[in-house]
Amino acid sequence: MSDLFAPEGGWKVRILDLSGASQDNVVEVVAGFATLMQANAFARAYVFDSIERCRVPGMDGAELLAAWFAFGEDAEVIDAGEQGWRSAAELHDVVARSVTEAERDWRALDPRADLS
Repeated sequence: MSDLFAPEGGWKVRILDLSGASQDNVVEVVAGFATLMQANAFARAYVFDSIERCRVPGMDGAELLAAWFAFGEDAEVIDAGEQGWRSAAELHDVVARSVTEAERDWRALDPRADLS
């Protein structure tokens, strides 16, 4: 799938509550990404931010993963198939280090942001 075949209205990212607080685990759907690359970057930054919000000083990787799976949020690009970013691809790498503010700044990538 390529950006030339973006769904009508653009790409969408589904935010999932890993705590199971909602019946279907879907917190929200963020729509309007012009390209798959933008949707993937948003999903990645959103998950990285969620992981960092679960991080506590002195926590090891296994503890951080447990906290994220209990309290964090995952993100997936809807209808992107194998081209969509998946948290599983980078999960173990990101828990092994703290990510930078730029890597977790999903707000800068959010198509809902008021850019006026």
